[in-house]
Amino acid sequence: MPLRAKVATSVSRTAAALSRAAGRGDGSVIGGWIGLKIDPDLLRNLAAGRAIALVSGTNGKTTTTRFAAAALGVLGPVATNSFGANMPTGHTSALAKAGATPFAVLEVDEHYLAQVIDETAPRVVALLNLSRDQLDRAKEVAMMAQMWRTALAGHPDVHVVANADDPMVVWSAVSAGHVTWFSAGQRWTDDSWVCPECGGSIQRAHGDWWCTGCPLRRPQAQWTVDEEGVVDPRGDWHLVKLQLPGQVNLGNAATALAVAAEFGVRPIEAVPRLASVASVAGRYAQVERDGRTIRLLLAKNPASWLEAFDMAELAPTLLSINARDPDGFDTSWLYDVDFSPLRGRPVLITGDRAYDLAVRLEVNDVAFRHVKSFDEALRATPPGRLEVIANYTAFQDIRAELDRVN
Repeated sequence: MPLRAKVATSVSRTAAALSRAAGRGDGSVIGGWIGLKIDPDLLRNLAAGRAIALVSGTNGKTTTTRFAAAALGVLGPVATNSFGANMPTGHTSALAKAGATPFAVLEVDEHYLAQVIDETAPRVVALLNLSRDQLDRAKEVAMMAQMWRTALAGHPDVHVVANADDPMVVWSAVSAGHVTWFSAGQRWTDDSWVCPECGGSIQRAHGDWWCTGCPLRRPQAQWTVDEEGVVDPRGDWHLVKLQLPGQVNLGNAATALAVAAEFGVRPIEAVPRLASVASVAGRYAQVERDGRTIRLLLAKNPASWLEAFDMAELAPTLLSINARDPDGFDTSWLYDVDFSPLRGRPVLITGDRAYDLAVRLEVNDVAFRHVKSFDEALRATPPGRLEVIANYTAFQDIRAELDRVN
């Protein structure tokens, strides 16, 4: 690397290490921020010479990235932004910290995908899904799909691994030079009833979908989820045993296998490594505290709350909602979530916007109790299991209460 890039890399590592030592965080942002101030081309310089996969989408990025990094580890050391810092500062910090690895798997915020493709020249880009998320500060779904489509059109050499079940993703990827399609089923469909190509109606039946006004339709998937396993492009079925809960994570695992296959990793080699992933930056972590087994689930938008309810056991459940900058200030999205699966269990609510959540639960006829803190929630819960479902900053607050569990 150029001398400036070497200096910037060294300073980046030092700043990240000092941040961790001071207890100010995991250093996954500050190191990259300082490094890019010294060398604005640092991300490009650090990416040079590595075979890189990028993973983007509204939901599932962090988990799929962790799975893909584990699978690609068959071939050698893999750099990755494992704590979810998914903007260029986080990518820079992750690559600087990792040193000279032959491979990298990077989670990318969907808004930054075009920029990161330009700067890292990836071999593979995985597109997971697109749905509403923080609309008071983020782009509408069809606008995001257009950004992805434009970015991929400018890089025809990139291999795309894309979700065949999401019409927005298919429209973004269908014109790419080389596409591998995966299917894990798509339970959340409320953001893709209108065709992004012609404005016609999207119809669905028996796992298939098609536009009534133009040729856009679901492509045939090469990778599919089947019960407890994944079927590869050859038709071979692979049993996938995971520590992470929920059908959605089996889909994330299938995506990771498809990504690793583009680097030459066979599923039979990759599948055992997926079982090593126990939690992801605190997501799905289980902690013993005061006779209670606490499990943390992150849910930040309607689609992810739907999946969280599918994972949560029938046990006392704490819901926590904030509306700080990383969450988006608008909480009206709560009315797109069906909270009825929580009926019949003890429900506690907390967070900066607990009263917004309280109104929503009353509308959905879900009984609840308001608590002012996580400690109060623990005291109000009998020994046994406690499920915690929280949006982003609320999740981080509770994770900090549990000593930043990973």
